[in-house]
Amino acid sequence: MSAQTLSPTESSGSTVSRVLNGYARLCAAIARLCMVLSVIGVICLVAAVSYQIFGRHVLNNTPTWAESLSLLLVLYVTMLGAAVAVRDAGHIGFESLVNLLPEAGQRRLQIVIHLLVLLFGALMAWYCGQLAESVHSYKIPNLGLSEGWKYAPATLSGALIVLFSIEHIIALLRNQKVVPAWH
Repeated sequence: MSAQTLSPTESSGSTVSRVLNGYARLCAAIARLCMVLSVIGVICLVAAVSYQIFGRHVLNNTPTWAESLSLLLVLYVTMLGAAVAVRDAGHIGFESLVNLLPEAGQRRLQIVIHLLVLLFGALMAWYCGQLAESVHSYKIPNLGLSEGWKYAPATLSGALIVLFSIEHIIALLRNQKVVPAWH
């Protein structure tokens, strides 16, 4: 059926479907990027800790910045991974109650759960953003970076959790499943 023969309702439905499918592809791409950045972060973390150990035990000169950098990297790796876990349903969940309900009830409860996760992500993004702003003038010892960088990963993770929760809600309303980013 060509675009000229579609009624306005069918045409807008097709457009909405394309937009929603595009949103799902965008979320999958963001999740893959987060995982790649997390892997790079873990590699940098291992390098920083290895250099710190080498400096302490071989050079007898501990690089003081390595520990501060390692702690910062752990925050980024953890928060990006947590957001992706929400999208790919890798987080802890209790589904025994959901499974006891009829199919329509299961879907409604899953939507409520994703709305609660969305609310959590929004609050996390908002309040961690406020924390980052409140400490931005202070410096991380040994790195010289703003203390705000410690709260940036949780702010970003909260925003990603909101995006990914919306994706799950849309998928549930469309009777679809979210395909994991590494599928």
